[in-house]
Amino acid sequence: MDCMAQSTSTTLSAARLAALVEGFDRSPAYVGLADALRELIGDGRIGYATRLPSERDLTEALGVSRTTVTRAYAVLRDSSYAEARQGAGTFTRLPGGRTRALDRALWPSDVGKGVIDLVCAAATAPPGIAALYAEAAADLPAHLGGHGYFPAGMPDLQAAIAATYDARGLPTDPDQVIVTPGALAATAVIGAALAGPRDTVLMESPTYPNAVQALRTGGGRLATIALDPFGWDLDAIESALVRHRPRLVHVMPDFHNPTGLQMSEADRATYARMLARHDAVAVVDEAHHLLRLDGDPTALALRPFASHSTDAICVGSASKSVWGGLRLGWIRAPHALVDRLTRARVGLDLGAPVLEQLVLARLLTGEMDALLDIQRRRLVEQRDAMAGALRHHLPDWTFRHPEGGMALWCHLPAAGATALSTEAERHGVLLAPGPSFAPEGGLDRYVRLPYAIAAAELVEAVERIAAAWTVVTSGRGGARTAPSGNEPFLVA
Repeated sequence: MDCMAQSTSTTLSAARLAALVEGFDRSPAYVGLADALRELIGDGRIGYATRLPSERDLTEALGVSRTTVTRAYAVLRDSSYAEARQGAGTFTRLPGGRTRALDRALWPSDVGKGVIDLVCAAATAPPGIAALYAEAAADLPAHLGGHGYFPAGMPDLQAAIAATYDARGLPTDPDQVIVTPGALAATAVIGAALAGPRDTVLMESPTYPNAVQALRTGGGRLATIALDPFGWDLDAIESALVRHRPRLVHVMPDFHNPTGLQMSEADRATYARMLARHDAVAVVDEAHHLLRLDGDPTALALRPFASHSTDAICVGSASKSVWGGLRLGWIRAPHALVDRLTRARVGLDLGAPVLEQLVLARLLTGEMDALLDIQRRRLVEQRDAMAGALRHHLPDWTFRHPEGGMALWCHLPAAGATALSTEAERHGVLLAPGPSFAPEGGLDRYVRLPYAIAAAELVEAVERIAAAWTVVTSGRGGARTAPSGNEPFLVA
C-alpha cells in the first residue's frame, strides 16, 4: 500500500520502527533519533497520521533509555512532525498539515502575488506561437465538416512527427505514431494497454512523479531501481530485471527529469540488450531530448534509444521544447503494438484537439529550428544565472552542471528538503523536494530547481531559498497553517 494512502488508524510497530532507524546517530541519542524519524516522516516512509509506538515499547526495541525516546518524541512535536492525542498516543504529521503529505505534483498551495514558482519546470511560450495559432485557425474551417475525432492523430501531424524520427536515424512510418493530449496521456495509454494487475512496471528513482501514476493506469505493480547521481548502474539494472521480471521499464535517456543525466550511446545499446534478454519493453520518455544546451545540438545528438531496441515505445511531447499550453504528446510504437495501443487510447479519449494539431504540424514542418534556438538561448542564460547564485549563496550545496534539460538536481549537505519546501513557501518560493520524485520514499537530501523562468527571478529565488535553508538548519522552522483548498498543481 502507498504510504500516503494509509488510513489514520495505521499503527507502526516498535520492531518495524527500530529497523527503519537502525544506525541513527547516538551523540546525543535523542537528537539522532529525532532526526531519523523526521526524515522518515518527511520521505513518506512513515505515513501521515500513523500512530507511533509507545515510548515504553520503542525504548525496549531500541535498547535505549526511556528519556531518549521521550525527548525525541518531544522534538518531533515541537517541530510539527508529530502530535500527541490524549489517551490515543503519538501520531505523525507534517509542517503544514495533510496537504504536505500529498504529492506536491498534484496538491500544493496556490501561487500568490510575489511567490516564485520553482515547482513547474516549463518555460513560457516563445515568440511566434500566437502567429502560428492564427495561421492554424485560418486552416480550421476546412476540417469543420468532419466529426473532428482523430484517435491516432491527424494524418499530416502523424507524418510530420514520423519525419522527426527519420531525421534522428530511426525510420518511422506515420501509422506508427499516435497523437495524444500530452506525454502523460501517452504514458497512460501505454500503461493501460500493456501493464495489467499481474504485470510489474519498473521505474527509476528519482523519476518524474506523474509518470509513475500514468504508467500504472492498467493496474501494474510498481518496482523501482535507484538511479545513480552520476549515471545508470547497468549491473544494478540487470539485477532488478532478474528480481522483478517487469513487463515495462520506464527510461529517460535524454536529460533525465530531475537529474539532467544523459545516457551514453554504449549504455543505450547495453541496456537495450538486457531488456531483450528479459522480455521487458522500454517506455522511453523523450520529452527533453531537444533541449541540449551546450555545443551544437545537431552534431552532439545521440541516436534514439529505440534504434537499439526494436520493441521500445517512445513518448514525445511539445510541452518542454515548445510550450506547456500546446497540450500535445505522442507515442511512437512498433507496428505490432499500434492496434493494441490505439484500442487502449479510445478507452481513455477519442483524440487531441484539432486546432493544436494544426499548430504543431505547421511548427514541425516550418519554424521549429528557429523556435528551439530561442528556447535554448534563454535556458542557457537562466541555467547559468541560477548556478552562479547557488554557488554564491549556498556554496555547500552540490549539483551537476547539466548539458541540457530544464533543472538542477541539488544535493543538500543534510537531510531536510521536505522541511525546506515548507519554510521556502514562507519566504515566497514554491519548491519540489526530493521525496516528490521518489516513488517509494527517500531522497530528502535533494531538491529540484528548474531554471525555466527569468534569470533575475531565479537569482531572487535562490536568495530566498538560502534564507529558508538557514532557518531549517538552525532548527527554528516551525509549523505552518495548511493552505486552503486542494487545487491540483503540476510538477512538470
